[in-house]
Parts: sequence; structure tokens; C-alpha cells
Amino acid sequence: MDALKQHYTHGGLAEAILDSLAAAGKDLARLAPADLAPVDEFHIGGRPATIDFAGRLPVEPKTPLLDIGCGLGGASRYFAAERDCRVTGIDLTEEYVRVATELARLVGLSHRVSFIHGSAVALPFAPASFGGAIMLHVGMNIDDKGQLFGEVRRVLRPGAVFGIYDVMREAEGSLAYPLPWASTPDTSFLATANTYGALLQQAGFEIVGRRSRREFALAGFAAMRARAAQGDAAAPLFGLHIVMGAEAGSKTANLMDQVERGLIAPTEIICRAV
Repeated sequence: MDALKQHYTHGGLAEAILDSLAAAGKDLARLAPADLAPVDEFHIGGRPATIDFAGRLPVEPKTPLLDIGCGLGGASRYFAAERDCRVTGIDLTEEYVRVATELARLVGLSHRVSFIHGSAVALPFAPASFGGAIMLHVGMNIDDKGQLFGEVRRVLRPGAVFGIYDVMREAEGSLAYPLPWASTPDTSFLATANTYGALLQQAGFEIVGRRSRREFALAGFAAMRARAAQGDAAAPLFGLHIVMGAEAGSKTANLMDQVERGLIAPTEIICRAV
């Protein structure tokens, strides 16, 4: 776990985000959740992927929702603001929890979202605490997915929806590092969608939907390259490079290459607790 924490810990992330927002011309006293999307949606496709993912989840307003591996809380705030959920985010990186809490305060969502430091494989909640759960680009860091899914099932009510959007294996082959979720293979635990499905069923879930988002990712990569070809190649003032640090370029290039080669792909699995 120490290597994983080290990979994600920035050290001055709150200040870097606020300074970059100000440099980009944002009024810090009048921020909206969407203003944070370039930096707090740390998964392939960013905010558009979150919107599409949320549209596939039958989550009712006021639902107590758990965001597993919440990162900076972008998806949590989206579900709170747009779906009127009461969201609890949990993350292993203490700095992410602190920053997520501050960003929620800045956009006026502290009454709908809260963030705690903790482990996804030892959730600090009572059984049947939540009416739904989401997990976006988290499983790649967790070796014991059976334990993870068992914990999620324990804290969900019967019939609750569990939506997953992870990078999954699509073919055998060696991967180049660093990647956005791991600097070395030691903290990368990719699995196939079939493995996810089998472990979810063993944990007490029924699979109700599954789809590869590879084509969606490829379209996004093509759009990035088109913007660069038109002369818009300079790094934006406000974006995920702030979170990923000095290796942002290498992480992104390796990710794009390996999705394009068909080795990995972002994949959705929607299931229900039985």
C-alpha cells in the first residue's frame, strides 16, 4: 500500500489546483462543479465518460451512494449535483481526501458529499449502509478483487446497483510503464471483464450490463491528436497533468498506445446486489 500511496500523493495538490484555476481565469468564489472537471475526473474520457456512465445507473434522488476510490471527488460531486444523491467517497490517499473535501466546499456541495480516508478492501461501514455504489478506474490497483467485491456487497442493500468503470485486460502482452494508475507493474493488477464478472457473481451480484468503451476511448485519443495537429499542442493551464505530475506525458502516451494495440480498454460493468 505504501507504493500505491506514493504513486498518487502529490504533496501540494490543493495549492496547485487553486493556483491553476486562478491562472485560467476562474473566480474561486464562484466555482461550479463543472469548472473542476478538467482535473477531478481522473479516468479515460473525463466528464463525458462520467455523464454517460451515470445515465446507465438507475440511482434515485436522495440515494446514499458510495464512491469507492473517489480520488479528488469529481464523480461524487457529479452524482450529488446532477442526480441529487448523498455521496460518501472513500480513498486510500489522504491528500486526495483532503483536496476532495476542500473542492466540495468551494462548489457548495459539502452538505451532499463527504470524503473519508480508508481502504476499499476493508470498508469502515455497517452492513447495508448504501443504496448504490460506483467505482471508476480503481480496480487496476487492487489485487484481491474478490475481497473488494465482497466488501462492497456487504455494505450495499439488496437490490442496490453497483457500477464499475475500470481499465481491463483485453489481450495478453507486456505493458509499458508508467501508466496513470501505476509507475511500475508492482501496483498494477489488471484483470479481464470475464474475471470481474465471475468474482462479482461469487460476491453476490447479478450482472445486468457490460460493455467495452474502447471505441469511445479511441475517439477521444483521435480528438486529442487532431487538436495537437492544429497547433493546440501546448499543455492547458488546468488539466490532469497537475494530478499526474512530471510523468504525465509518458503516462498518457503509454495508455493511448496500449488501448490502441488492443491490450487494455476501459470497460463498464453494471450489476445489482442479490
